[in-house]
Amino acid sequence: MRFKETRGRAIKTIKKKDSRLLTRKKFCRFCADDKANAIDYKDARRLEAFVTERGKIISSRISGNCAKHQRLLVEAMKKARFISLLPYTR
Repeated sequence: MRFKETRGRAIKTIKKKDSRLLTRKKFCRFCADDKANAIDYKDARRLEAFVTERGKIISSRISGNCAKHQRLLVEAMKKARFISLLPYTR
């Protein structure tokens, strides 16, 4: 186990014996399902999965969404917050 310094934070990296990092491939949840999974502002349960406990929207870098679906997701979250289906903060 090694620690790497980035912007004042220590990040732990675990290496295998053949010195490859253990990473998982991220994928867009909305592209993966071929069903009619339209991002809807009225579906608060689905939108809550992409919000942190402090109320911040999770970035596509972390969630793995593609750019197209991330834009639609953020727009739906802002609409849901405006009509108070989702809280701005917790």
